[in-house]
Order: sequence, then C-alpha cells, then structure tokens
Amino acid sequence: MKFTDGQWLHQPGIKAHYPAEAYDVTEANDGLVIHAPTQPINHRGDTLQGPLLTVTLNSPMEGVVRVRIEHYVGGNKDGAVIPLQKEGNIPVAIEKGEAATTLTSGSLTAKVSTKDGWGISFESEGKVLTQSGWRAMGYVQSSEGETFVHDQLALGVGENVYGLGERFTAFVKNGQVVETVNKDGGTGCEQAYKSVPFYLTNRGYGVLVNETGPVSFEVASEKVSRVQFSIPGESLEYFVIAGPSPKDVLGRLTELTGRPALPPTWSFGLWLSTSFTTNYDEETCNTFIDGMRDRDLPLHVFHFDCFWMREFDWCNFEWDPRVFPDPEGMLSRFHDRGLKICVWINSYIGQRSKLFAEGAEKGYFIKRTDGSVWQTDLWQPGMAIVDFTNPEAAEWYAGKLKGLLKMGVDALKTDFGERIPTEGVVYHDGSDPVKMRNLYTIQYNECVFNAVKEVRGEGEAVLFARSAYASGQRFPAHWGGDCWSTFESMAESLRGGLSLSLCGFGFWSHDIGGFEGTAPSCIYKRWAAFGLLSSHSRLHGSSSYRVPWAYDEEACDVLRVFTKLKCSIMPYLWAAAVEAHRDGIPTMRAMMLEFPEDPACDSLDAQYCLGGSLIVAPVFTEDGSVSYYLPKGQWTHLMTGEVKDGGSWYQEKHDFLSLPLYVRPNTLLPIGTHDDHPDYKYNEGVTLKLFQLDEGASASCTLFGKDGKETATITATRSAGKVSLSIEGELKDAKLEIVGGETASIPAGANSLELDI
Repeated sequence: MKFTDGQWLHQPGIKAHYPAEAYDVTEANDGLVIHAPTQPINHRGDTLQGPLLTVTLNSPMEGVVRVRIEHYVGGNKDGAVIPLQKEGNIPVAIEKGEAATTLTSGSLTAKVSTKDGWGISFESEGKVLTQSGWRAMGYVQSSEGETFVHDQLALGVGENVYGLGERFTAFVKNGQVVETVNKDGGTGCEQAYKSVPFYLTNRGYGVLVNETGPVSFEVASEKVSRVQFSIPGESLEYFVIAGPSPKDVLGRLTELTGRPALPPTWSFGLWLSTSFTTNYDEETCNTFIDGMRDRDLPLHVFHFDCFWMREFDWCNFEWDPRVFPDPEGMLSRFHDRGLKICVWINSYIGQRSKLFAEGAEKGYFIKRTDGSVWQTDLWQPGMAIVDFTNPEAAEWYAGKLKGLLKMGVDALKTDFGERIPTEGVVYHDGSDPVKMRNLYTIQYNECVFNAVKEVRGEGEAVLFARSAYASGQRFPAHWGGDCWSTFESMAESLRGGLSLSLCGFGFWSHDIGGFEGTAPSCIYKRWAAFGLLSSHSRLHGSSSYRVPWAYDEEACDVLRVFTKLKCSIMPYLWAAAVEAHRDGIPTMRAMMLEFPEDPACDSLDAQYCLGGSLIVAPVFTEDGSVSYYLPKGQWTHLMTGEVKDGGSWYQEKHDFLSLPLYVRPNTLLPIGTHDDHPDYKYNEGVTLKLFQLDEGASASCTLFGKDGKETATITATRSAGKVSLSIEGELKDAKLEIVGGETASIPAGANSLELDI
C-alpha cells in the first residue's frame, strides 16, 4: 500500500518514522544487531523519545542475508510462518570500519553505514546489488490506530522485477501494485491463486519477504526507483538472496524454502478430465477412453471432477452410488486399460456431508470466536473448513483420502484453498487468522501429498493443486486455475506460469482449451500444442467435454502429434524434471532465466524454454501468425530440421500441426523409443541427436531412471572434423545421429564412439 503522497508528503492520517542513523551496531547470535533511532541523537535528551527500530542481520545459508526490522518485540510469536527448510544461522564474517560495518555470507555482503546517515547496501562480487537508503525503511502509524513496517530496496536503470507468484498481469512487474493475498479470481485479473512474496530481478539477486501475509508490494509504483514491501504490525523480515545468475538465485531460494518433489514419470503423460458440470457415468467415461484409443490418441491419466461425489455432499469422499455403483471395480477396469486415476477434492465439508457432524463434534473445523463452527454458503451450502493446525483433524482428513487411494485412486486434484476467513475465527493452535490465510494452502496440500506418498510410495505422489504460497513448490504439480477459452487467456496463463516458475515452482500446467466456455476449434488446437509442451498436460473444462473430436477431426490430429512428441522427448524432459527436483530450476523457464546475458530476453513472455535446450513459442492466432526471438547461434526446428540463425526475430505462419520449436545449438538431445506412453526406460532404444556442435565444443546429456538416479551420461566433442562420444553408465540399443549427417549404432557396453562430421 502507498504511504506517501509524492516525494515529500504523506497520505492523510499517516505518520511515518524512518531510521536516522545506526546508533550502535553490536555482534550477537552470529550476526549484527543495529539500534536505529528515528531521529538524530544529538544529546542524551534525544534518547528519551521513540520510536527506536531494532534491525537484525544474520544468515541462514551462504549467499543469503536475513534482515529483521522490529519496533515492539513483545508481539505474539505464533506458528503461522513460512516453513523454511533451513533452521538457525550460519557463521558469518563481520568487519568494522570507520564508516561502515559489514556482514558477509558467501558472496553476499551487507554493509551498514555508521557515518553520515542511515543506509544498508547489499553487495556481491564488488558491485552493489541493491540498497535500503534514505527513507526506505520505515515504521508507519495511521490515525485509525493501525501500524505497518516497510522497507524499500533500490532498483537500477533498466532493472526488471519478476515473480511474486502466479501473476497473470504483465510479466515484468515494474509499475504494479501486488497484494500477496490468495484469492479465487480467475486468470483474467490482478488476483492470484498462488501468491509468493518473492521477487527476482535481472541484476543478480532476489528478495523473499519471510511473512505469510498480507504483504503489499509497490513495484516501482510508489517510488519509481524502488520496490517497497510492507505488512501490518510491528515487525518485518526478509531475505536478500544472491546470484550471480537467476538460476543461482532460484537454487538458493529453493534450498531455503524446499525443492519440488519428483513427480512420477506417468504424470507427464496426457490427462483427460470428465470436466466440471458435465453429466457422466462409467459408460460415458468409457466412450471417452474408447474414442481416444480408436483414434490412436495416447491417454495416460483419467480425471474425475467434482460430480464423482453426489451433489451437496462435497466432500464426503464417497462415489455417487446412483452413477458409480461399483467404483472399486471400475477403477480396476481402468487400471487394466493402462490408465492412472485422479479425483477431485477440496478441504471443505458441506453441511449435508455425513462427515460434517463427525468433524464438528470432534472440533476438526475452523471455529468462530464463540466456539461454533465457522460456516458459509459460498461454494457448498453450509460448508465448514478443515483446520489443519489440529493434528487430529489433519489425520482424520488424510484417513478419508487413504481409503480412496487404497481403492485404486492414484492422484488427487486439490482444488480451492484460497477463500479462507480472517475475521471472527480461531484456529486450534491459536494462529493468527490473517497470517493463516495464505499459509492454509501449504498445510492443506502437504497433508494430501503425504497421504498419497504414504499409500502409493516414495516417488509416486503427485497432486494437481490450484492454490499455493511460498514453499508450496514442494508438493507438485500446480495448475493455473480458471481461465477463459480465448487466445488472450491462453497468453495470460503462460504469463502466470512463467511468473510462478521464477518463484521456484518446478512443475506447472493449465487447462488445455480453456476452462470457462467452449473454445472454437482453432483455440483448442493451438492450446493443445502449448499444453503438450508444458510440464504437465490436462484436457479439462467447465460445462463441456474436452475430447478433441467434439471440436473437429483435425483437433484429433493435433492432439496425436503433440502427445506423441511429448512422449518421445521424455528422456530429455525427465532430465529437466530431475534438475527441478535436485537444483530448483523449473522445467518451464522464462527466457531471461536461461539467457540472462541477452537483454532481448528480459521481457519475453510469449515464448519460453522447456528445459535448457528447447525454445517453444505458442501460437496465439487463428491464422498461425507468430513472432518469436532466437538468441545467438544456429537453431534447428525439432520437427522439420530447418536451421535458423539466432540473434534475430522471426515472423511466420504455422499450420495447426506445427509451432516454433527450436533446439539450442551444441545440444545432445535424447529422443526416446516410445511415443505412446511417457514411462519407459530412457536409456534403452534412445537416439542421441546432436545439433549444430561447434568446432572445439562439447555437448552432453544425462539419462535418469524413474527413481531420479543417473543411468548414463554421454558427452560429444567435435574436433578436426570428427565427433567423439564418451559414455559413462549403461546404454542399450542406442544410436547417435548427427543431425544433417551420419547415424551410427552405439555398441552395447561401449564407452566411446567416433564419427565423421
């Protein structure tokens, strides 16, 4: 929120207090404690007036500096905090000079001015990344009795801000006001299902505000050369996270907040949904499955949306006996057809559900201050909300899900989790309801994810989650929520996914064809190509089916081509998934993340990298017109073999069976032996395609098993007109193909191979 009125004045009713100097700086608890009065201390009498701010600097891990600003320190220390994966502080280097005291953690230094006024700068590798300077840090009082704490970190010339969760607004956040409060607003507005109080810039650092909310960001919008973040209350804590590259920042962020779990390989295949309000039973579902089979359309996961349960009974986690009289038998029959099963759930218990009385009696729901159950008619009549701060409630809820999983359900779509009340309610553990609004979704998805993992086993757990907050990336996958069936909504969905990926979320999806309304066939076909070149791929809608023949026969052709393409590149895509799991680098990547040295990539939001070696430019027009940019080097179209020089923009038209899909130069791309399913042995029958390898250069790829462990690493080197291949690990029935040149089989057990270029 804005506190100032221009450069000099404040909003009516606002009184702001800014640190005037670092009165004293002491070493304590592996860090620095700074006492910062909000007026200059010229004599002892000046010490008798407040406010006095206490600013603490320390480090939870190398390359990260924690800043904690406090006015009154006696507030409630409840448990509503971001669940960081790093506890305590590490040793840091502290130096005191005549004009400044510094704290250094790894490559990051915080320099506190101790002479000539207040200021903290954050420096790395000899340059200032950002700083909190004149009237940046502040404690604010309103005439209505509210208090706030804020800081403002400087932005340099040409510095762009990204992230802040799944934001469907402009990709570069400069000029925006961002409120980190999860809301169910759809993709066509400034609200977000997945707020994350983290931003990344193109200058080699990121900032995580370590608060569950509500944090308000003024991104170059109140002070155009600063990012302000504020929160109601008496304290504020944030981390400055060093790079130097954007990937380094995300690596540190996810080490701090948690790396994504590795989803099972089958989850990367095509998911087909019943859709939301459509009518369906087992016979209907079988017509979909048969229709996919008869048209040679690979299908891997079948999803039952809300009405697998009886209306008004959401959620009782029981199949509607009127249309599914034999659910266990049905699931077994679907499994026999090679399908995995997902069902829709949420954490709301409608008043007519038989679980309502049980949960109310045992105190498993969020309560009103008078001890009664908090209820609402928004979504399900009279519904209550499970209180996951109560361990018994979480165990009770998970127990209901385990029954479904043991029956044969493989995955769960965790819908909702955003409309959580903040006024007039109490939680079992006494947590502040305002702080719990965003944190609720973390506890909800963690409970469900752990239930799936317990029944299905390590490495087999996957969700399709709508809401999230910081650290929510640990429980993949996530999807973009309610989008319209338009090209504009397709583009805003991509912007949201790229923004979320720059907050450390490794696996993200969206509703192919759009959720609300029914798209014309041209949009469905363009969206199918985009959706099947995403981390996870789902056909889902609101009031109409999403099977391709409901649009036209060409839609079947498009779906077939891109589903088979995705299955064939699974050895490559799975390696990117393992990288997301191990290092926190997302599978779908903004161009600026992969090419931070190319200023042309700074604002690109209509194309992206899938892994580190493929560029995808979805087509957002009916006639196939598309503009896209290729960085320097020679790029090869994966589907046609056409080679283009990078460092240029291209404008062209594509039919529905194509889109710009280019392979990075100096790439060794593994192509799998199967195109009809995603889960197979990626080191067997693989073709290693070598693209545009420069003289004296090397290209490598690593293949992984389903458990995420390496099975083979292959490196190709070009020298003197030859390509030499070195192999570590095990390959079976593999080939090397120099794109545009020779192809050779790789003998079993070989550790090297040489071909003429």
